[in-house]
Amino acid sequence: MKTPDQLRAQLIRQWENASLREERLLNPEVNWPIRLSIGKPTAHKVEFELDAVRAHIQQWQAMPIEQVEWTSVRYRSTAEPIQVPVQWLLQRPSDWAQASEDERVYQEYQTMAQLCAESPASDHSLWIRKRHLWRDKPIEEVLRAVRLANSLKPGCADGRPLRALSYAGIDSKFFERHRTLIIQLLDVRYDGAASDLGLETLLEAAPENDHWLLVADLDGELLPFAQQRVRASELASRPEMPGSHYLIVENERALHLLPPLSETLVVLGSGNNLKWLANSWLSAKHVAYWGDLDTWGLKLLAQARAHLPQIRPLLMDSATFAAHAPNAVVEPLRAVSVKDGLTSTEQKLFNELTLMEKGRLEQEFLTEASVHGAVTTWRNQTI
Repeated sequence: MKTPDQLRAQLIRQWENASLREERLLNPEVNWPIRLSIGKPTAHKVEFELDAVRAHIQQWQAMPIEQVEWTSVRYRSTAEPIQVPVQWLLQRPSDWAQASEDERVYQEYQTMAQLCAESPASDHSLWIRKRHLWRDKPIEEVLRAVRLANSLKPGCADGRPLRALSYAGIDSKFFERHRTLIIQLLDVRYDGAASDLGLETLLEAAPENDHWLLVADLDGELLPFAQQRVRASELASRPEMPGSHYLIVENERALHLLPPLSETLVVLGSGNNLKWLANSWLSAKHVAYWGDLDTWGLKLLAQARAHLPQIRPLLMDSATFAAHAPNAVVEPLRAVSVKDGLTSTEQKLFNELTLMEKGRLEQEFLTEASVHGAVTTWRNQTI
């Protein structure tokens, strides 16, 4: 036999299950009503613990009559059948929050209900599954982020920093306060592009100076560490760096594909934070660029070339794409056309990729042999 308090504890535990919460709240017509089994008293309890059985029945009699399903059970030790509660019946999602008698659950349900009422249906899963996105935030701030996400479009920053954008009545610190929330909302609208490309890259916003890059020593003797984090602003202002060769890599996750190379440093995770390439000391180095082979990768190559015209692209050509075509995937959001910075061959490839169903080849899906070959050849040809 389960008491109301025991089943309330069960309801609270179920509330903490994100998948179950989403299933029940997003599809009420399918998943409701729900029935929680109370359990019948055993013959032994009725015979030897009748007072406890009576107390149990009285607890359930105190509940709203429409929520409790009763049945008549005959026991050998009683002269007449006993009406006992067998199921707690909750008709709708709001009953879940109310029946728990837990203030936190109730408040979370109320907030979810308001957010879902005032945002597109595509956002509802975020509110239900990812409570950390809105917990401890004023609900009006969260709804302002929704309005902002509805207003933002790829490339809308047009080179301005995020803090200079004035959509949806936000202040200059709004992106800083709610960056994770904004990225998640844009991911819903643009198939994960904000997380994949980076917020600044998607919106074509000027990177902030505190962007951190990963610098790895492929030589093994150039830096005191094999890898270290460096601010882009520091690279932009340094008078000199060791090594004769620099490889700029769009994403950090491609590091494991790179071979050891003498006199070579690799800078990973640059995204569209490429202004530091204009530093004068880099003009005396051999610099190559390797990005995803998709429209965004080619657009970033064009940006890199605008800061350092002699930069050499690696593994960003039709032959590389053809050799790895089985690993290509759909590019969720294609970059807008590139006006300058690509060669005629690269521009042709850009146009071809925009027409392909699967026009995206991510760096980490190239074979190690092809990466080793291209990077080593570049290193050996530029001594």
